[in-house]
Amino acid sequence: MRNLIYAINLTVDGCSDHTKIGGSEEMLEFYTNFFDDIDLIVYGRVTYELMIPYWPDVIDDPASEQSEVDFAKAFCAIDKVVFSRTLDSVVENARIVRENLGD
Repeated sequence: MRNLIYAINLTVDGCSDHTKIGGSEEMLEFYTNFFDDIDLIVYGRVTYELMIPYWPDVIDDPASEQSEVDFAKAFCAIDKVVFSRTLDSVVENARIVRENLGD
């Protein structure tokens, strides 16, 4: 059996709207290192669509900071599972799970 780690970024007042703010260099470095110890990321459709294609595009963007590129490469290398009934396709190292886990 594998460990499951829940990780989310929140402001002090409980906000987690990642469309409004970006990550600091320190936060990106933390998660880049964190990714060294995990082998699977689990997402719902909405968060998956927030992360993809944003981070894969960062890798080839000359305006990207090195901390962003390092994070993007680490993120893109990890296998992903996306829980969705509506998503049609995912990136190569991801798969869609459509079944209800309770069933």
